[in-house]
Amino acid sequence: MEPDLGILSIIPAAMAIILAFVTRNAIYSLAVACLVGVLIAGQGLRGFPTLMVNALGNPGFSWIFLLELFIGILIAFFIRTGAIQGFTQFMADKNLSRVGVQLSTWVLGMFVFFSDYFSPLFVGTTMRSLSDKARISREKLAYIADSTSAPVSVLVPITGWAVYIAGLLIGMGPILDASDAMSVFTQAIPYNFYALLSVLMVGLIGMGIIPDFGPMKGAERRAMDEGKVLRDGAVPLIGKELTESPLFPGIKTNLFFNFILPVLIVISVAIGTYITLGSAKTMEAFLAAIVALGIIIRIQGIPLNDIMETAMTGIKGIMPAVMILAFAYTINQLSKDMGTAKYMIDISQGYLTPALLPVLSYLLAAVIAFSTGTSWGTFAIVIPIAVPMALTYSGGEITGLVCATLAAVAGGGVFGDHCSPLSDTSILASTGAASDHIDHVKTQIPYALVVAVISGIMYIGLGWILVG
Repeated sequence: MEPDLGILSIIPAAMAIILAFVTRNAIYSLAVACLVGVLIAGQGLRGFPTLMVNALGNPGFSWIFLLELFIGILIAFFIRTGAIQGFTQFMADKNLSRVGVQLSTWVLGMFVFFSDYFSPLFVGTTMRSLSDKARISREKLAYIADSTSAPVSVLVPITGWAVYIAGLLIGMGPILDASDAMSVFTQAIPYNFYALLSVLMVGLIGMGIIPDFGPMKGAERRAMDEGKVLRDGAVPLIGKELTESPLFPGIKTNLFFNFILPVLIVISVAIGTYITLGSAKTMEAFLAAIVALGIIIRIQGIPLNDIMETAMTGIKGIMPAVMILAFAYTINQLSKDMGTAKYMIDISQGYLTPALLPVLSYLLAAVIAFSTGTSWGTFAIVIPIAVPMALTYSGGEITGLVCATLAAVAGGGVFGDHCSPLSDTSILASTGAASDHIDHVKTQIPYALVVAVISGIMYIGLGWILVG
């Protein structure tokens, strides 16, 4: 495809987002947008399968595909052995109030900081039964799970996010190696206003200090007054296999061996490989947990055939999310081929000044990430442009302006990752909470926009302070 189609390049992403809200069907919306995109690019109908092959036939998608399958299998094992139910009963015995359940979900999300993919699935699945009993809407559960995934991961220096962003900085000005790059990333954390405020806002809303507003207020009223955690006609983004599977008859659930130990294996392998290898092996961590739990439940008396059937049930249950992720990757590839990000950068570069650099970098990253549904892709595009400009304005030194600009790009990218209907973590939050995906996005966007606007204002003030 042509690398730059100008304003036409934004049509597919815009169409996908608009159709998703109008039809409430993400897969249909993404498919139509991709088809229109290849026609605009002059590829004809045959360009559609070619686009999907290019988008999905790579290690990146293969990695997330396998990761999702492993997570689905692990969740199915949890349900079949009664581990989720056991954890729910354990938490229920604490007699948590409605506020207590929301705050526990918030804390659990921050605890699972090492993977923005695992966090929303784990938190949503683990807390779903408890939040249902407390009459918390699925939309609210998805919001909490989503807001403690990417916004937390981008704030912690020992995550894949930190390694990725730091890797993009190497070779820029005085940033000569990984150590220098990680130092700059760490210095930039206090300036990442969007991520910090997003996590804080969840706690304030959970405690009732900030009352619910917008569509979320209606969803919460429905859940509290009518006991409907989902609206009538909602389509949860998860198969019934992972919400209605029965326990294995006669199994004696052991909360430690059937739940806590596998979770500890995931966390210890992910963090351990990061410390020793410099990269968290998340997929391998889940595979290790599945193998360990599979051995445990076989010892507990579940036949091998049942274990394999349960694993297939988990794969089947996670497929709705995998389908949307596949189309999200496809439209991201389409936007890249059509030069969507390049067009946005070209029309905004003329407005960049030292004082406005942080806020304009933030806005540019936010628009690109929301339109494409990928924060990491946004970082790869915007950081090599914005950070060198900040270094030029700073005389080649690592100053507050450089750190603020880096943080602004990171925060803007997280905004898109946080609330775009095309975002993988938003999709996974809907999956874990068993929420209707578009309902999740519609109820979360007003909250995200409030934080985004406040962050933008703060970047305007910070830019003038740093330059003036």
